[in-house]
Amino acid sequence: MDPAFQSFAAQALHYFRREHEPPSREPIVGPAAWRGAELAKHPETWTRELAPSEVEELEAARRAVRKRGLALGEIRREDFPLPTLAPVIEGWADEIQNGRGFLLLRGLPVARWGDEDSALVYWGLGQHLGRPGAQNPEGDLLGHVTDMREEATNPHVRRYRTRGEIRFHCDLADAVGLLCLRSARTGGASRITSSVSVYNAILARRPALADRLFEPFLLDSRDEERAGSRPYLPVPPCRYARGRLATFWHSDYFRSVTRHAGVAPFTAQERELLDLYEELAGSQELRLDMHFQPGDVQLISNHTVVHARTAYRDDPGSERHLLRLWLSLDR
Repeated sequence: MDPAFQSFAAQALHYFRREHEPPSREPIVGPAAWRGAELAKHPETWTRELAPSEVEELEAARRAVRKRGLALGEIRREDFPLPTLAPVIEGWADEIQNGRGFLLLRGLPVARWGDEDSALVYWGLGQHLGRPGAQNPEGDLLGHVTDMREEATNPHVRRYRTRGEIRFHCDLADAVGLLCLRSARTGGASRITSSVSVYNAILARRPALADRLFEPFLLDSRDEERAGSRPYLPVPPCRYARGRLATFWHSDYFRSVTRHAGVAPFTAQERELLDLYEELAGSQELRLDMHFQPGDVQLISNHTVVHARTAYRDDPGSERHLLRLWLSLDR
């Protein structure tokens, strides 16, 4: 029997299996080329409130899993039956893969279920969306995005473990989900931007820089490489095929790689590109901000959307806590 999840390495290999052909020099069009300023006026087009009957179906699946005593990593799609919700979830997966590349679900009763059972339901939901995967070489299946009291000013810590700002990036999976268990007292806004729209803006302003996006940058492994391996690997941010652009962006990890011996400093063109990408992704015209409520699930494509987070403050005893899920989708 196949495992209920993919290894970190298998998931990353699946994610980077991106087709490529000579890119068009014309702007890329389609639903993934959205602009945040426009979508902010119409949240009803990208927000989905779960109906009471859908919540009850998730509740029934939760009870079935609990009755069997299955641990989270043992739960497969067939163990978490969703007879009427499953076709709806297929539509959500299609929206992530072929539409805008994101949606926001609302209404999971996380306070009633508690953290552990909320995680089980979230995992079961993920099994219907795609195939979950480990988020690091140690095999962690759900990332706890909360303040672990690590030093936010240290440029090499995993910033999701701090209350600090996180710059625009993608994760190493086709899609990422964030379930809000508890929100921050202030701040902690999720910022998402269409990487297709960022590319189009660079193409219009600095076409020579757009070409550089199809050539490799070195990606810092941040001390998670295997013993004996180099502490970085070459990754071309953009791949283009059949009219579609797929982007992997991680400015912090591209920038920090120069700390390693033997890595050449950035050229002036590369520094300009890194700065311009961040400027455009964070612009009020392109970005879309979301403020999570407990029970929200944000689902986004790591091929057509880059995401970031603002710094935040917590209430003592009620710290902001999100659960992160990585998913591979059929392509």
